[in-house]
Amino acid sequence: MGHESQCYGDHVVKERESGKVAALLRSEGKRFTPKRALIYEIIHKSGGHLPADEIYLRAKEVDPHISLSTVYRTLNILKDLGLVRELHLDEEHHHYELVEGTAHYHLICARCGKIEEFNSELVERLKEELERERGFEIKSAHIDFIGLCLECRGKAEYSKGDDGEE
Repeated sequence: MGHESQCYGDHVVKERESGKVAALLRSEGKRFTPKRALIYEIIHKSGGHLPADEIYLRAKEVDPHISLSTVYRTLNILKDLGLVRELHLDEEHHHYELVEGTAHYHLICARCGKIEEFNSELVERLKEELERERGFEIKSAHIDFIGLCLECRGKAEYSKGDDGEE
């Protein structure tokens, strides 16, 4: 039964996932429409961090009648239900990812925009220490390190050498 699926157009949402999302939506008096299923699936399949305009473009390939406002409304609903996390990785766009799995943090390249996820025992120890020492119950942590990825650092080093400056 775990392999059964619901189909909407050319895309497929696994029944277990769609059941969870549908139940949460219904609990808030909302329907699990084909368009909402499509948007959720796009985020689920991406495995990464997508801006709303990219979600819209991918959805439009499957459902040419979907609107950008539908995408934004659905993202807000999914965010309010705790299914999707909105990330502010740069000043221009908000990115979206599913809330699932273990806690992770981000390395963000300021030049090319590459986003790398990482886990850290150090952060987990810090959270435990803060809870113990300050009596503060930490529900989540959002950590983004912004800098230059290895590739962009290499380009920066090359361009420095090109100018004869160091």
